Amino acid sequence: MCDDHGYAGTEAAWSAPRAAQGPAVDPVTLPEVDEVRVTTMVDNTYDALLASTEGVTRASAGAGWTAARHFAGGETLAGLRAEHGFSALVTVRSGGASTTLLFDTGASPDGLSVNAERLGVDVGGLQGVVLSHGHFDHAGGFDGLARLRGRSGLPLTVHPAVWTRRRLELPAGQELKMPTLSRGALEREGFEVIERRQPSLLAGGILITGEVDRVTEFEHGMPSAHQAWDGSGWRHDPTVIDDQALVVNVRGRGLVVVTGCGHAGVVNIIRHAMRLTGVSRLLGLIGGFHLSGPAFEPVIGPTVAALTALAPELIVPGHCTGWRAQHALAAALPDAWVQTSVGTTYTLGTAQPGDA
Repeated sequence: MCDDHGYAGTEAAWSAPRAAQGPAVDPVTLPEVDEVRVTTMVDNTYDALLASTEGVTRASAGAGWTAARHFAGGETLAGLRAEHGFSALVTVRSGGASTTLLFDTGASPDGLSVNAERLGVDVGGLQGVVLSHGHFDHAGGFDGLARLRGRSGLPLTVHPAVWTRRRLELPAGQELKMPTLSRGALEREGFEVIERRQPSLLAGGILITGEVDRVTEFEHGMPSAHQAWDGSGWRHDPTVIDDQALVVNVRGRGLVVVTGCGHAGVVNIIRHAMRLTGVSRLLGLIGGFHLSGPAFEPVIGPTVAALTALAPELIVPGHCTGWRAQHALAAALPDAWVQTSVGTTYTLGTAQPGDA
């Protein structure tokens, strides 16, 4: 239907992002906040044995009781659900005011909602949802979210190309057609869709990058197997042009960047955020870096080198980062790297306990 896929056939859908030369074309004065809390609602990993540390609060050991008839008492401790997807709850606080957004919704219709219920998260307090891009493993949880909210209205910020039909061309002529979001279905569930290609400054001082400038020499995007429908046929879709990230500026400490898959390249994303805001310090980086598999493993070395030079205080690679990149990042940034796990909350504020 045209309301779902109309953008895919336009010239804009396939245009490359702006060349990044000189100051940002769309500079943003990003307000400083006192604190940001990022809770991983959906990710590929859940480890119930991880211990909390300063600024890193793991899910309670008692999270996840559920009915199970073969146990005495009729229930068991199932923990939280992990799946190949990503979702993060982001809360920013300035003084006595706070804003909470949901960034991505995971892969399955009920994974996000199950984890929200088991963690005791009240999604009724959400002030908006943002999608990093249209891939199904970031956009699958709207069913459960709508159920928990009772289908009440909620702003949903997306890039216009989020409705693009995509597929993976597999060996031996096979293909995997990716599930495609329906704008009409989302609106019928009560979501108020807002399409933006440009940076968006949302309530509370949360920046959505919009399209990311591609400036590094080593981040080339998706391989030829990743294709999109352009209105007349399938073609290579390397850029995933709808890929965007969430950025917060913590007072006196720098930027916190949350990525979905990082299809634009995680280093590109950080540099784009810095150019947009004029803030040159990276405080924290959380989310998927898409460094898994043969097509992306050659990018691990230069990515790790670039991130090491940026010297973040917190780095939490998750979702599609891959185990080789995880090991490389943990070795290069041992004081900053933290193992991801569903239900973990990362808190970054103006003055952490123990700061000088």
